[in-house]
Amino acid sequence: MVDKKSKTPGAVVNQIRAAILDGLYQPGDRLPEADLAAKFHVSRSPVREALQALENEGTLVATPYAGALVRPLSPAEATEIAEVRLSLIAPAIRPAYRHLAPADFDLAHDLAKRINRTNSAREAFECTRSFWDVIFGKAERPILWEMFRKLDDRMTRYYPLLLELYPTPERRPRQHEVLIETLRKGRVLDALAAFKKIYLEMVDHIVDHLESRQAAE
Repeated sequence: MVDKKSKTPGAVVNQIRAAILDGLYQPGDRLPEADLAAKFHVSRSPVREALQALENEGTLVATPYAGALVRPLSPAEATEIAEVRLSLIAPAIRPAYRHLAPADFDLAHDLAKRINRTNSAREAFECTRSFWDVIFGKAERPILWEMFRKLDDRMTRYYPLLLELYPTPERRPRQHEVLIETLRKGRVLDALAAFKKIYLEMVDHIVDHLESRQAAE
């Protein structure tokens, strides 16, 4: 029996997102509606709804006569996403710390290490999502978490680039590990400051790379 849930627009959104993370669809690639329907064995109606949802969140962009394409990466977008992410993380850290149990610290630390170890953009995305689920869940800030998730979905396209820029675990930024390790010691402001420093250095690297690539084109 075919799982009807796999044919819903939400399921198609997840399948397209997974394909972007796996590098099957790259920034600038066209996503013809008919091709997606055939690939995911669904009718064109849920595909159309899924494409609209992905356009609304900023992962895809609609182009005249060409249909949807994966939105190209942008230095300006990367910078703005970083600024907004930090503005959402900052007010969640202190209330989260008050409710984090030892098991929560252990889980978050394990997820942070998996983010750095994996060679899969999809696993990095999923572990990052789970890491922040711990933080925002314990902060009891559901609106912040909803906004953060939407922004994180838009960042899907950047995860493969991160593995390209940091191909080995030894070279990867450890902002999640540093955040949770410092937070476990009760140094809330230091934890946020350390996270911000490493994160912004990573964003600067992304921006420099994208600007260099644009100049070469």
